[in-house]
Amino acid sequence: MNQPRLMEALTVGTDDAEARIRELASGLSLEQQVRLLTGADIWSTHTLPDIGLGRIVLSDGPAGVRGEDFDERHDSVSLPSPTALAATWSVDMARRYGQILGQEARRKGVHAVLGPTINLHRSPLGGRHFECMSEDPRLTATIAAGYVEGVQSMGVGATPKHYLANEAETDRFTADSVVEEQPLRELYLAAFEDAIREARAWLVMSSYNSINGTTASENDLLETPLSTEWGFDGVVVSDWTGVRSIDAANAHQDLEMPGPAGHWGPKLIAAVNDGRVSREAILEKVTRILRLAARVGVLEGFKPAITRLPAELDGAAVARDIAVRGAVLVRNRDGLLPLDVGSIRSVAVIGHNAEEARTQGGGSATVMPKHTVSPLEGLRKALPDDVKVAYARGAKVAEGIQAFSRADLHNPVSGVAGIRVAFHAADGSEISGEDRLASHLIWFGVGIPEGTASIRMVTDWTARTAGTHHIGVGTVGKIRLAVDGSDVFNGELEDQTNVLGAALFDPPATIHAIETAAGQMVRIEAEYRLPEEQFIPLTAILLGEDTVVDNPHADIAAAVEAARASDVAVVVVGTNAAIESEGFDRTDLDLPGFQDELVSAVAAANPRTVVVVNSGSPVLMPWLDKVSAVLLGWFGGQEFGHAIADILVGKEEPGGRLPTTWPAALEDVPVLSTTPVEGKVVYSEGIHVGYRAWLKQEAAGGAAPALPFGFGLGFTSIEFGSAHAPQCVPAGKDVVVHVPVRNTGNRTGREVVQVYLSRPETAVERPVRWLAGYAGTHLAPSGTESVEVRIPARAFAHYDGGWQFEPGTFTLLVGRHAADDFQELDVELR
Repeated sequence: MNQPRLMEALTVGTDDAEARIRELASGLSLEQQVRLLTGADIWSTHTLPDIGLGRIVLSDGPAGVRGEDFDERHDSVSLPSPTALAATWSVDMARRYGQILGQEARRKGVHAVLGPTINLHRSPLGGRHFECMSEDPRLTATIAAGYVEGVQSMGVGATPKHYLANEAETDRFTADSVVEEQPLRELYLAAFEDAIREARAWLVMSSYNSINGTTASENDLLETPLSTEWGFDGVVVSDWTGVRSIDAANAHQDLEMPGPAGHWGPKLIAAVNDGRVSREAILEKVTRILRLAARVGVLEGFKPAITRLPAELDGAAVARDIAVRGAVLVRNRDGLLPLDVGSIRSVAVIGHNAEEARTQGGGSATVMPKHTVSPLEGLRKALPDDVKVAYARGAKVAEGIQAFSRADLHNPVSGVAGIRVAFHAADGSEISGEDRLASHLIWFGVGIPEGTASIRMVTDWTARTAGTHHIGVGTVGKIRLAVDGSDVFNGELEDQTNVLGAALFDPPATIHAIETAAGQMVRIEAEYRLPEEQFIPLTAILLGEDTVVDNPHADIAAAVEAARASDVAVVVVGTNAAIESEGFDRTDLDLPGFQDELVSAVAAANPRTVVVVNSGSPVLMPWLDKVSAVLLGWFGGQEFGHAIADILVGKEEPGGRLPTTWPAALEDVPVLSTTPVEGKVVYSEGIHVGYRAWLKQEAAGGAAPALPFGFGLGFTSIEFGSAHAPQCVPAGKDVVVHVPVRNTGNRTGREVVQVYLSRPETAVERPVRWLAGYAGTHLAPSGTESVEVRIPARAFAHYDGGWQFEPGTFTLLVGRHAADDFQELDVELR
């Protein structure tokens, strides 16, 4: 079939363009239409040259755009985790974050970014907590909208996910989230609403789980409120393998990924022909896909939605800025920070994560940056040359084998740095080979030539130190490992978890001890035999070294000595991808290994101890009151070390405020469990999630958190004047609160004015208080500003079969965090 080309391109969104898109869709045969509804492969959609339709390429992820492969040679900007982004409490920073992702997508030929991840921090044990933004729907919604605006300003689609009530990873493919109507609307849907209604996202991803008994890809929520009330006209794409049956075609699920095999295809054609699925439903889905293609510029005859791109941003600079703006200072006894570099002569930098920082979480959000900066490296560059910097590991963090440092690898075949990888046919002949830079290799859908039966890898690894090294390989399947020409393993490694994220980033391994001299080169070879059949073409192989500590107390003692001999000790503690990842939830909030003992011992030896927490989500800090300063750096992206150093030496102000509550003890957390019971995760807490749950618990005499939602310190002092707002407002109208602020310190600083609402006298189920609006300001010393905080009308509403307004008195609470001593202003809602 040949469609005539248009002489003049139509502008997407106009009536003429919409009519033409629907005409193209309706002109296709049923077979052509259905073919467009399932992906062509792992990452892209089908083409249809007859109508000028190119492929739409989708890519992870929320904190960096990987493209169609996991190849480290195709590097990506690695931004701080979305928890760090939300900690900026800045929509402007979210736009810049999104713009970097849009730039990266265009550079990599990607048309849709699979992010932002909007699910709420319902439990701190959630495995993808780091990838989500906040426990509060208002903060999440505004940051997510800014992110979407930034991505789509580059002509690239953003994909808010995972719709809906997908706050845990345990049994994520089958769990049923049971949520009553009020919390579903006021919390979980509200978190998505601004990204759809205000920012006009071009895609939405449906989740794996069920909501109230119906799997997400078949759920009526895809129609109402998404398409009806919110006016969503984009593409609902499934999470990968998230379409389970033909029933999804009767919902507003538009695109099944991945392809080409799936639950639709010929089965869907048969369902249309026998009347189980209407032709109108198919036409609507195809129209949406063609509309997306027109928006991103892969449908001939249409101008892309964005034809004039904003000025290009420096990805590394933005990554560094967001890491600074999102870092949260939660303790600073006696003003130790910023460090007085003019009087310091020595600094002890301590901690496994100081040298091998965790800059991103595990799972599909992972990207391959060209470089990462550790806190140790950042401090060495930031401190004056005459300041002595001593390093001690102190306590092991990373469990299992970790990829070899690229600097220690030499490719013996090509004579360059790295590793040689060769693909062999069943008869042993080489199909092709390539020079790789890293020893952690992942192929997901692309990269392995057809006909490959085995993959062979060889590298010469240089041992930096003398002694025993524990060398190994991790994968799922049949593998042979040889060291200096001798096989040390030839067998099969089995995945006991059946969790995709674990198989990719923390695979089962075989580890073998070898003795080396310092600087000795060791030939390491591995051969992986591909399985005969794979439902999803996924292969991951990790060559590396396991850090084995025979005497952990000796490591702590060495760190203590380094701290005692230094003017200041900086201890970097944290987690890793084996703890925080897609595919599984956490079992506790403890720092792994002996890190708590390490911090306590160092603080006892040197009262001038600063702790930097390198985690994507909350951890317990039993030593919080024993140290002088604590800075939460999150998973800080590729520039993490520079950002942390900038703050510690006073070049930058820590700009962050907590986007989620941090507990003092696991048993104190009011909403904790992520584990389904008889297949169901019951959201029995209703509207009381995050700080709302903590406030309800405290009101009943229960425990308070270690650090409240919205909390964060700075390096200066800022005072609030008397806030003012209208005393009476009609229901359905926004309210503007004006708050005078003044910097009374001697440094430029940032403040976030937070306004909460409460309604003690009410006939409706409400939280003790809830965030209604916020605004940030930067002030020079003695600077003043009247900060304007806009409270949307919806903040006063509750959901009961529809959005309702309860007339009467609401109290506006103006402060710095959810547990502050607030200024109170009464507002009468008519």
